[in-house]
Amino acid sequence: MQAVLPIILLVLNLLIYVLIAQAVLSWLLVFNVVNARNQVVRAIWQFTNALTEPMLKPIRRVVKPFNGLDLSPLILMLLIYLIQNVLIIYVAPNVP
Repeated sequence: MQAVLPIILLVLNLLIYVLIAQAVLSWLLVFNVVNARNQVVRAIWQFTNALTEPMLKPIRRVVKPFNGLDLSPLILMLLIYLIQNVLIIYVAPNVP
């Protein structure tokens, strides 16, 4: 179990980075800074969307957009931080 816990924490950290990348890319697309028809941009968008959408969809069903602002990535990040803290504080000390 000692080898599994750091891997779980690493995956959770990577998920946070993907959420941040998706948020920044969505802003760049909305403000026409990058072109959505570019293959690289489209590939990055599809990759980040495929990773995060299954986790964001249930949150979006409960929390509707607030004045056009989607708060679901922020809520997911807070949940990930909560899971990380629970793992570090309560699980890691009890792992033999």
